[in-house]
Amino acid sequence: MQRETIFEGLKEILIQIKPSMDFSSVNEDSQLVRDLGLDSLTILLLSLAIENKYGFRFEGNPKFITVREVLDYIAANTTL
Repeated sequence: MQRETIFEGLKEILIQIKPSMDFSSVNEDSQLVRDLGLDSLTILLLSLAIENKYGFRFEGNPKFITVREVLDYIAANTTL
């Protein structure tokens, strides 16, 4: 799966989780907590939505700081 496709899918998930936020300026260096304002609940929702959309389960307890880290993880673990 191409990285741009994964990135667009991730933005769609973020929009569903936080519909009031403008994600048009989100890039790979955006930090989940500082820049996107995600808290522990929204990160949990993000994780569940990613698992459902991309058909895998997170192994262990990965700690993501940036969008790039999430994209890298999805790209390495998806078979879609």
